[in-house]
Amino acid sequence: MSRAPGAARPRRLSQAAPRSAPPRRVAPRRAGWAKPPRAAPRWAAALPIAVLLALSVGLTGCVGGQNARSGPGSGDTNYIGGTVGTTAFKAGQRPAAPKVSGPTLTGQRLSLASYSGKVVVLNFWASWCAPCRSEAPALAQLSRTYRAKGVQFIGANIKDPGRANGAAYERSFGLRYPSLYDPAGQILLAFRATVPPSAIPSTLVIDRTGHIADRIIGGVTYTGLKSLLDRLTGQTARSGASG
Repeated sequence: MSRAPGAARPRRLSQAAPRSAPPRRVAPRRAGWAKPPRAAPRWAAALPIAVLLALSVGLTGCVGGQNARSGPGSGDTNYIGGTVGTTAFKAGQRPAAPKVSGPTLTGQRLSLASYSGKVVVLNFWASWCAPCRSEAPALAQLSRTYRAKGVQFIGANIKDPGRANGAAYERSFGLRYPSLYDPAGQILLAFRATVPPSAIPSTLVIDRTGHIADRIIGGVTYTGLKSLLDRLTGQTARSGASG
């Protein structure tokens, strides 16, 4: 092909191959070397502690999946320790009730031994305990019903910060039977062979010979306690433990 005089010579475009990136050098790993783990966020480090605390509360205060534990001034949730349920002791094998005594909420002196010959219902309660308030109406009604049958109800106000709280509790539920005032929990501790020291509420039914016939851990029900009292009030004074 002829080119016109004076025309510029066309340039040839070179088609060079595209450059490839140089290979990345990777340092050889030593034997036994592992990549360090990524640092966990601060909230994750605190998570196991929070989980353990939650489990500890559930194990110490939640009995049978029923209630969570609380105490005086805790905002009043629930408080039960031990295995919830009723235990009946056979006649002849009943443990003797400790001969406890102490001041009542009204300041008088009360001795459990002074009620020998009667069936005694001893109920451990606290004004800040929600299950205690749930069972209080049944206790009030049964105490009036069985008074003529020789049944004496006695309360034990446990770990309350002051007598005024317990007295207000009794007034609100119409509890007319006496209650021992035990802010340190020493009376409940005297029954530790039968009742767990942290079991609030709990109730003991003591026969006429001063022996524990029934133990209730957790709140009582009207029909449940009534059936126990019907059985005991029909028994003779020889129904307790022998010896």
